[in-house]
Amino acid sequence: VESRVTITPDCLLSVSVDLSFNMCVPLGGELTLVQELSSKPAQKLSRYGWYGNIRLTMFHIPDDTVVARWLFTVTRGSGFNCGTHNVTMYMRWGAPPVIDPVGRLFPNNTVTSPVLSLNLPMTSSQSNTTFNLSNPAPGDWYLAAHLPRDDGRIEHKGFPSCSYLFQPQLSVRRAVDTPILQATPLTQSFVSSLSVSVSGCTWGEGLMNGDCSLSLTLGSSSPQGGLVRVNCSLIGCSAVLLAPPWNTWIRVTVDSYHSNRTTAFSDAVTVVVPCVCVSGLLHGNSSTTTSPGNGSVVAEAGRHNNVSSECVWSVPVLREELDVLSVRFSPINGPNVTVTHTHPTLLTYPLNTQSTGGTLNLEITLNTVRNSSVMACLSSWAPVLALNYSHPCHTAVGLSVNVSVPGTVIRLPFPQAATWYLTLQLFCNSSDCGNVTVTPQLHVSACIEDCGTYGECRLLRSFSYLYAACVCKAGWSGWGCTDDITAQSYGRQLTAVLLLTLSNLLFIPPIVIAVRRCYITEASVYLFTMFFSTFYHACDQPGLTVMCIMDYDTLQYCDFLGSVCSIWVTVLCMARVRDTFKHMLFMLGTLLIAMSMQLDRRGLWNMLGPILCAVLAMVTSWVYRGLKRKQCYPPSWRRWVLFLLPGLASALVGVCVYVFAETEDNYLYTHSLWHVLVASSVVFLLPPRETDSMNTWSPGVCGYTLCHSTKEELYTVT
Repeated sequence: VESRVTITPDCLLSVSVDLSFNMCVPLGGELTLVQELSSKPAQKLSRYGWYGNIRLTMFHIPDDTVVARWLFTVTRGSGFNCGTHNVTMYMRWGAPPVIDPVGRLFPNNTVTSPVLSLNLPMTSSQSNTTFNLSNPAPGDWYLAAHLPRDDGRIEHKGFPSCSYLFQPQLSVRRAVDTPILQATPLTQSFVSSLSVSVSGCTWGEGLMNGDCSLSLTLGSSSPQGGLVRVNCSLIGCSAVLLAPPWNTWIRVTVDSYHSNRTTAFSDAVTVVVPCVCVSGLLHGNSSTTTSPGNGSVVAEAGRHNNVSSECVWSVPVLREELDVLSVRFSPINGPNVTVTHTHPTLLTYPLNTQSTGGTLNLEITLNTVRNSSVMACLSSWAPVLALNYSHPCHTAVGLSVNVSVPGTVIRLPFPQAATWYLTLQLFCNSSDCGNVTVTPQLHVSACIEDCGTYGECRLLRSFSYLYAACVCKAGWSGWGCTDDITAQSYGRQLTAVLLLTLSNLLFIPPIVIAVRRCYITEASVYLFTMFFSTFYHACDQPGLTVMCIMDYDTLQYCDFLGSVCSIWVTVLCMARVRDTFKHMLFMLGTLLIAMSMQLDRRGLWNMLGPILCAVLAMVTSWVYRGLKRKQCYPPSWRRWVLFLLPGLASALVGVCVYVFAETEDNYLYTHSLWHVLVASSVVFLLPPRETDSMNTWSPGVCGYTLCHSTKEELYTVT
C-alpha cells in the first residue's frame, strides 16, 4: 500500500492494518486522544510463600490505545510491628505472570514467558510509583503483587498484624480516529511477514527534499516482544515483522525528530501470503488489486517450484471443555496425524480467557519406526510456516521426536488467551522420506501433574477470574512441588507425626483424675479432645506419613471444638457451681462454641470468648463464696501453691508458645509442647470432689428436720 502522509510538529501518526486484507492509507491529520481511567479496589498484601499469597489484578487495554500509564499506591498500617518492606510487582500481557521470587526450580519440560518486574520501596506510610508504556499490546494485562518472602512464622487470626494495602490504577490515552487502511479481500487471508517502508521524505512549507528524520515503529509493546523500531536515514527506512499475529490489528507509528518541521513521506506495505490447505494442497500465487483511494494493493506469495515453501496442511481440531480449567483438544479424524517432509502440518488450538489460569500440556508421540525426526513448533497468535532443521522454531517453543526419543512433553503454565498453532514437519537424511504418523495430545489442566505427591492443587479466584496453583508440603517447593532442596526426609516426617500424635496421650492423666473424682462429663470431653486431636494431626501431616480415618475438614473441626470445650468445662468445674446449673452451662456453651467454630474456627474470639466467660463465672463464684465465708477462697494455701499457681503457669506458658513461638520449621516441637502444657494444666487445675465435706439440709418431715451427711447415712432428730 502506498500513501502520502504529512506529519506536523508534535504530531503522532498511527495506522492500524488488518492483516486479513489489502488496504490503502488515506491522508490524515492530527489524532484525537481520549483519556480513560480505571481503578481496582485496594487489596491486603501478603508475604510470599506460594502463588496463592499474591494479589492478582486484571486490566483491559483497548485496541486503539496509544499510551498506558499505571499508578501503583501502597499504604502501610500504623501497627507497632510494621517494618519497612519493598513491594514487588509483576506484569504480563495475555495471562497471569509466572514468577519464582524464591529461586526454586520448575518441573522438567516447563516453558515460561518473560514478565515485567517492578519494585516499590516503602519509604513512608504511603508510597506510589508509575509505569508508562507506549503502544501497549491490546487485550488483558495481568498484575501480581506481594511482599518479601514469608519468614515462616505462623500468624493466628485476630492478633494485631501489620497491613499493606495495594491499589492499582490504569489511565489510557486512546486515538479514537486512528486511520484504518481501506480493506480489499484477498484470496488467501493469512500472512507470514509484514514489511512497512518509508521513503521520499520532503519537508518545509514548499515540501523540499530532505532527510527522513523519522522513527518507524511496527507492532505493539509487551513483555513477550513483538515490537520492531527503526530510525530512518537520508533515503528512508524499512521495518519487517516476521510471523505477525493473525486475525488482529497491527499498529504502524511514525514519529518526527524535529519539533518545528512538517515532514511528508511515502509509505509502502508489503504482505507475504502463503496458502493454507484443508483437504488438499493449494499453491500460492501473487495477486494485485486496486482499491479506491490513493494507492493499490499488492499481495506477494512468491512463485516457487518446491511445494514445501508454499503450502501447509491444516488439520481440523475438536475442542472439549471437561471441567473448570480442564480443556482437551483432539484431531477430528482420529488421534494420529500424518506428517510429511514436503510441507508442514498445522493444527489450531483456540484458548479463551477462562483457560489461561491453568497449564497447557503438549505431548507428541512418534508411531513410526524410521530413521527420521519430526520437528514441532508451538506458537501463539501466528504459526511457524517455514521450518528449518538448524533453527526450526525461531521464537516459538520447539520439540523433536525420533526413534531414540519417540515421545516428548512440554508444559506452559498460564498460557496466553490466543489461538495456538502446532506446526509439524518431517526431516530425514534420505531423499525418499515418505510419511510418518504422530499422536499430538494437547490439553489444559489446572496444575502440572496435580502437584505431585508433596503438593496440593488449589483453585484460586481474583474477582471473577479463576486460576490454579500448587501449595507444597514437607519442605518441597517449586511451581509443581518438585524441588527437593529443602525437602524433609522420611525420618523427619515420621518424627513429626509421632510427636504431634503421641503428645496427646498426656490427656490420659486428666481423664483418669476426672473419673476418680466423679467428673464424668469433663472426662468425656477430654477423651473426645484426645481422640480427634491425635487423628487430626495424623491426617494433617504431609508426604508419606499421613493417615486419615475420616474427612480432613471433619477431623479439624472436631479437634478445634474439643480443645475449646475442654477449657470451657475445666474452668466451669473450678467455679464450684451447682451440678444442675453447671451442666446447663456445659450444654449451652458447647452449642455456642460449635456455632462459632462453624462460622470461623480460626478466629481469635472463638477461643477467648468462652475462656473469658468461664473465668468470669469462676471469679464471681469464688468471690461469692469468699464473702459468704469471710475468708479467701479456696481457703487452703496448699491448694494455691501446689495446684492453682502451677496450673495457671503451665496454661500461660502454653498459650505463649502457641501464639508467639510457632513457626513452620519448629511446629512439630512447639505444638507438641502445647499439647503437654495444656494437659498438665488440667491435672493441676481440676478441683477435688466438693461433696466429701459438704452437708446439706433436707426439708422437714412430720414436724421434724432431717440432717444427712453425704459421707455416711446417719440421721438425727432435733
